[in-house]
Amino acid sequence: MRIVDPSATPLWEDLPGSVTIPPTIGASILRRIEAAGRTAYLSEGKAGPGTAAPFVASLIKRGHESVLEHVSVSVRIVCSRGVSHELVRHRVGVGYTQESTRYCNYSKDEFRQEIAVVRPWWWNKEGAWPTQRSLWTAAMKEAEKSYFLMLQFGASPQAARDVLPQATKTEIYTTMNLRAWRHFFELRTAKAAHPDMRAIARPLLAEFRRVIPVVFDDVGVAE
Repeated sequence: MRIVDPSATPLWEDLPGSVTIPPTIGASILRRIEAAGRTAYLSEGKAGPGTAAPFVASLIKRGHESVLEHVSVSVRIVCSRGVSHELVRHRVGVGYTQESTRYCNYSKDEFRQEIAVVRPWWWNKEGAWPTQRSLWTAAMKEAEKSYFLMLQFGASPQAARDVLPQATKTEIYTTMNLRAWRHFFELRTAKAAHPDMRAIARPLLAEFRRVIPVVFDDVGVAE
């Protein structure tokens, strides 16, 4: 059994996550939004160097966020199955492709012959008891054992998956337009959000702010 940490890697302009993000990516996104937005006013002639950021900021301030739907960003998210159930509740302007426990047979070599589970938010929290971590780890190992036994006795992966825990690691390729991402961050960085979801959403919002600050600087993060 392998314990992994949650993560979220934006794929700006379909670039691999390991590639350094060119400083022009954010500016290019803003110019695309500006081009779409100026269609409403037939004011394309007013676009020029330095006009995109204030124009987009003005649209957002006036609540004209539909223009943000013309740009989408994909993110590869690693999380628990439980958190993924919350993620896919976001439906408008969103596309998902998720790791399939129906077809992935974790007893195979390509999966290192083990299941992967996601470390929960309370693992390193002050006051967390070693007993809690021990109980959780024992439960995960027992689930892995039951899963492999079911496969050994002829169950298909889609049948054996019934014993996998909520903490099972899943990877989910998520694409949202920028308006949908704003809504996602408003909900999933709030105090009421599940701590495991916040652990993904907060650093992801910081990355979106770094690359396209004009679009995300006004989206708050509850402390």
